[in-house]
Amino acid sequence: MPPLTKPNRDLPTINERIRFPKIRVIDTDGSQLGILTPREALRMAEEKELDLVLVSDKADPPVCRIMDYGKFKFEQEKKAREARKKQHTSDVKEVKMRYKIEEHDYQVCINRAEKFLKAGDKVKATIMFRGREIQHSDLAESLLMRMLNDLQELAEVQQAPKKEGRNMMMLLAPKK
Repeated sequence: MPPLTKPNRDLPTINERIRFPKIRVIDTDGSQLGILTPREALRMAEEKELDLVLVSDKADPPVCRIMDYGKFKFEQEKKAREARKKQHTSDVKEVKMRYKIEEHDYQVCINRAEKFLKAGDKVKATIMFRGREIQHSDLAESLLMRMLNDLQELAEVQQAPKKEGRNMMMLLAPKK
């Protein structure tokens, strides 16, 4: 017994695939041609060397349009590409420092974090510990809080300061 094959649902409903007794037909310029049988509408489309495309199957009767399907599909893909091009994906940028950081170096880190936040990216502020420095995690936490205070106009805390092994980190997100 041969395996049952499902009808291919991915194929667009155009030309001979339109299976309704009556359809409302719209011409290329947007004018209505009336309610016809799919065969009559297909003959009219072929005379113009165009396709008959199902626009809305929910309507009563279903609505079909005479158009160049290849061009229509290309335009839809072009719009989708443009939409994808315009959206901004938010990355996580990292700013690393030690808790015994000098003032100028701290300002450089703040400026870098500010630039990332203005670009719409999240900032992961990491303080690294070496050797016995890990005993001073309270100083590291106060440095992260100072950083948050300096960036409060641009950022909001997404993850509060927490220890992860020999690091302490905090995640900041740009304010909406």
